[in-house]
Amino acid sequence: MSDLLEILAQPRSDTGKGASRRLRRTGLVPGIVYGANAEPVMISVRHNELERQLDHEVFYSSLLDLKLGDQTTKVVLKDLQRHPAKPFLLHVDFLRVSSDEKLRLTIPIHFLNQESCPGVKLGGKVSHNVTEIEVSCLPADLPEYLAVDMAEMNQGDIVHVSELKLPPNVELTHSLDPETPVVMIYAPQAESTGEEGADDAEGGSETAAN
Repeated sequence: MSDLLEILAQPRSDTGKGASRRLRRTGLVPGIVYGANAEPVMISVRHNELERQLDHEVFYSSLLDLKLGDQTTKVVLKDLQRHPAKPFLLHVDFLRVSSDEKLRLTIPIHFLNQESCPGVKLGGKVSHNVTEIEVSCLPADLPEYLAVDMAEMNQGDIVHVSELKLPPNVELTHSLDPETPVVMIYAPQAESTGEEGADDAEGGSETAAN
């Protein structure tokens, strides 16, 4: 796990589109580190290594160790640009964190006991309306994810944003309305109605033929 949360970076001095293209041709991704009342620093990171780390959810919502020369800085991933048509990373932004300044970061929501809850066992369907959410907290309190325990959910039950259980010292930002549904279980009535409608239509055709 530790190697997933460690970024080996190199300083760069050239800026502009031409310089960025030259970096990408050598297997590097241009980036920047900023924040915490310090000057921005231009960096580059290995494309293959960053791509490997991005395959893991934890990389998006954890404190990362960015190593630049003999210095290590705590950062979070703030922005990532991908090529619209090719599997290439174009640019990456890291935000320095300060132990006494709150972060705003989007973290994933994990849905626990989904398959074993009563609503699903009785044939209900699950609708995930929100799968990640922005939180505010100090770096030391940053959770890897928020958990929604669905163990007692029945058909018709809904969990709203206001009902999410937060770890200590973690707050939701105002990016979503508190009454926004996060997850719900509904009965597959539409499918049943469609099948019944088809049966009725077939019965009607037979009557007409007779």
